[in-house]
Amino acid sequence: MRSPTATPDAAVSHSRPRKAGAGLLSRLVAIFSLALFSLPSWADSLFWTLDPAGPVARSERYTLIVDAIIMAVIVIPTIILTVIFLRRYRASNTKAGYAPTWSRSIALEIGMWGIPLIAVGVLGYFVYTGTQAADPYHPGAIEDQAGASSQPALTIDVIALDWRWLFVYPKQHIATVHTLTLPVNRPVRFHLTSATVTNSFFIPRLAGQIYVMPGMHTQQLLQADKRGTYTGFSAAQSGAGFSWMRFKTHVVKPAAFQRWVARVQASPDHLTHARYEKLVQPTIDTQGKRLYFSSVAPGLFDYVTNEVRNGKVYPTHLFAGKKMK
Repeated sequence: MRSPTATPDAAVSHSRPRKAGAGLLSRLVAIFSLALFSLPSWADSLFWTLDPAGPVARSERYTLIVDAIIMAVIVIPTIILTVIFLRRYRASNTKAGYAPTWSRSIALEIGMWGIPLIAVGVLGYFVYTGTQAADPYHPGAIEDQAGASSQPALTIDVIALDWRWLFVYPKQHIATVHTLTLPVNRPVRFHLTSATVTNSFFIPRLAGQIYVMPGMHTQQLLQADKRGTYTGFSAAQSGAGFSWMRFKTHVVKPAAFQRWVARVQASPDHLTHARYEKLVQPTIDTQGKRLYFSSVAPGLFDYVTNEVRNGKVYPTHLFAGKKMK
């Protein structure tokens, strides 16, 4: 006669694996869906990073490739040895050696500990030198390159809005939205802040991403040595419209840059404090409409930072149907 508890116990023991398997399957589906959904964004940034157009981006590509090779030296042999051990010491292999009293192997321990230690040391060296080369404040990749430019760095103030990038050229007294123009072979120093929430400024072919935080200043220094048009965007989810925060970076000859500045200085639009207060409001702008301002309120960058530090909170929600002004 069966025990009265046999059936419930059997039911429980059989139901648990099914629940665990279903949970694992649902997690795998969710991970795959997320990776597939985000494929265009990270694939684009990866391909752009592998095709640099400036010394800082080239140094980052070099560090990325070296890091991948060093990690492959550990990962690939580990995968191969795992497959070999699984096949050789499987239960059905009666020819496999059996050593129940085995305790240690000097050669095996040297390989297990020595190779990772060497890899970590080499990796640490390249990470350190790569960090120095791409330092946002003093990138060695620009300072150490042959024929480094003797021109002073062009200063641009970058303000992250919801959901646009505002670029202010303080010495040229102009500003733009959703478009950036730089002279070729000249260092460009960005001063960055945010008027609302934390964001991330990224031009993959010119330099790595850097976080932009409300009420705080940070910097990025880069240089483009190839003329062309490069995509920049927000690399951090910062709200409903962060995917609209894409802009074109036009790298042109110095003479063409001066002509562009003159054209912007002829714009009838002026970036006063009142105009800025309208510009900072969350706006639907899926097409990335470009704006040009022929004058900028003095000290606008510090004004934005101080307003946030003093507790001013700009709206961060999106009003349906609101159009760009």
